[in-house]
Amino acid sequence: METIDLSVFSLGLTFLLLAVPVILSLVYGLGLIKSLFYSAARMTIQLVLIGIFLKYLFLWNNALINLSWLIVMICVAVFSAVKSSAVKISKIVIPCFFSFSIATFAVIMYLNIVVIPIDNIFDARYLIVLGGMLLGNSLRGNIVGISTFYKNIRNDTKKYLYVLSLGASRYEALLPYIRESINLALKPTLAAMATMGIVALPGMMTGVILGGADPEVAIKYQIMIMVAIVTSTIISVVLTILMTLPACFSRYGVLRQDVFINKNGYQNKRRKAK
Repeated sequence: METIDLSVFSLGLTFLLLAVPVILSLVYGLGLIKSLFYSAARMTIQLVLIGIFLKYLFLWNNALINLSWLIVMICVAVFSAVKSSAVKISKIVIPCFFSFSIATFAVIMYLNIVVIPIDNIFDARYLIVLGGMLLGNSLRGNIVGISTFYKNIRNDTKKYLYVLSLGASRYEALLPYIRESINLALKPTLAAMATMGIVALPGMMTGVILGGADPEVAIKYQIMIMVAIVTSTIISVVLTILMTLPACFSRYGVLRQDVFINKNGYQNKRRKAK
């Protein structure tokens, strides 16, 4: 059974559903209308453009082009994660790129070579699609992980330095913060796994079923991708934290204050100018 295509008119009718949040925003004074339409418009434009691009990407199915596009996806994910943290981009962008790349490529190669397996491990339909799903979830985990790790150490500086003064190594002093960051980064994914199939039907499974595949096949793929997401997320979070330590800590294990974005930088510049 083929998936029923949506006409442009039918897709347009979908946007009528936005009338509900618009009305509720007006009634309760939520102030969401501008951001709602901006997000909807940006999503539509981006998806239309990426749809056109993926059409030709799948048609060419060139290994070099596919790998190049995956690297572009990794770069965008890295900058999104770093921008959402309180740490300066220049300090951790390179370590984050390597951690994202290692986690993503390692899991995808394992899936394409061992689990599925496919003849062309760089096939766009698997490399790009799986990469996008892994990166999307790793991104959320890393935003939580990086922000929590450095924020907690900054707020808990006296306790952290006290542990160091007692003779603990940098790793021993940082271990409680690493544990907390990893746990918080994985919580949303683990919660989704625990309720999957009962509370909600996940996106990949729904897409595969709508694509005409049997529910049994869809379930197998969903289990595969969820296990891969958890693995990719924890690898990237751990590597991101460990790889950013040399740039963010001194040789004595003290957190460098210059790695943080100065929220008052603009005000300070204005004062100096005056």
